[in-house]
Amino acid sequence: MTKPETAARMAPGHPVPPASVHRVGPLTRTDFVRYAGAGGDFNPIHHDETFARAAGYPAVFGHGLLTAGILGGYAASWLGRRNLRRFSVRYVDQVWPGDTLVLSGEVLGCQSAPDGGTEVEVGLLVHSEAEGRQPRLVLRGGATAVYASAPAGARP
Repeated sequence: MTKPETAARMAPGHPVPPASVHRVGPLTRTDFVRYAGAGGDFNPIHHDETFARAAGYPAVFGHGLLTAGILGGYAASWLGRRNLRRFSVRYVDQVWPGDTLVLSGEVLGCQSAPDGGTEVEVGLLVHSEAEGRQPRLVLRGGATAVYASAPAGARP
């Protein structure tokens, strides 16, 4: 996404513009190791295949915060970083090597903000796609963005 939305163009049910639907991946073990270095989480379950299998997993898997961070960047790009006031996620499933993340969002509601601007609530989803597997929901999120009221005579 290159240009954040404006409150004037948002209404409940308004999806992310199709040209802006975002895909990330396929994710690799290297992506997981890079995130471990950036986030300081070196739990071997995310990078050591033998350890992950001994713990009962079929392979290493991505950090939940990696997926949340990717979704947060998407929300900030769509809504405008300066407008973002709240961001939350709920983890649903793991992300595996080879998964491609498909990020989507939809406006759930709009209301007047205390300062006269517009407060926009959005729902966010991350689905994972991989060859040979059905797409599945891996992360559900939400965000609130606040847009200042437009000056009189301004056009959206």
